[in-house]
Amino acid sequence: MFEQITEPAAYHGEGPCWSASWGGLRWVDMLAGDLLTLLPDGSIHRLPTGSPVAAFVRPRASGGFVVGLDRGLGMADEPFGEVRHLPPMWDDADLRMNEGATDPWGNIYAGSMAYSRTPGAGSLFKVSPDLDVTTVLPSVSTSNGLDFSPDAHRAYYHDTATRSTDVFDVVDQELKNRRVFHEAVGTSPDGLTVDSAGNVWVALNKVGKVRLYSPDAEILSEWELPVRLVTAITLGGPDGRDVFVTTSRENLADPEPAAGAVFHGRAEVPGKPVVPFAG
Repeated sequence: MFEQITEPAAYHGEGPCWSASWGGLRWVDMLAGDLLTLLPDGSIHRLPTGSPVAAFVRPRASGGFVVGLDRGLGMADEPFGEVRHLPPMWDDADLRMNEGATDPWGNIYAGSMAYSRTPGAGSLFKVSPDLDVTTVLPSVSTSNGLDFSPDAHRAYYHDTATRSTDVFDVVDQELKNRRVFHEAVGTSPDGLTVDSAGNVWVALNKVGKVRLYSPDAEILSEWELPVRLVTAITLGGPDGRDVFVTTSRENLADPEPAAGAVFHGRAEVPGKPVVPFAG
């Protein structure tokens, strides 16, 4: 299903997001602190954020974008504008931002992890449009994929160290009743996205696979890619049915030729349009 569509431009590709506001697909070269955008001619535009980490990117409702940085958020007012750094969300130099997403109401959910990989050192935060920060989950090890069902009644989440995809009920716009949706035995669930039918697409790191679950946690399909470190996945394109998968070559002693490239496929069910950050 998947074919390579870019050169291996990222050391640690992550956080793909499709938005017409910046012309299509954008993702991060996380540990370089850069935003990568696939241009119409197939070339890649690289935008430095001025941070050692660029963890995720989402459009803003007012224009431009919001990006997860080493210890907090950055914003730009134009699609390719200069990033201004907001005040840090924490002071601990061992912690860095790792993944993030918007909820259906325009808030940002952003998670952290420890450079030292200390279990439980990270957290999942919620950032409102007026930039109030609340802790949703303390004691997270590797905060990763998060997305909401089309009816906004469920949210799916990965703390990769648990080796499971978890699900929450969404009650009054808050995450409640966390439980296991599906165990991912022998692999590391990383990024995820939810399509317009409520199916859950999961990037399975270290085994080079993408898996598709029904809302009832039935495995509908599974695809293997020619790289082990499959990091994240999103749906987009003009009809919402383009599937984009990011990959990594982080710490690979014997890197595969395509590690760090983006792969593309086509889905039967379209994705949901990305929700801009309302701040």
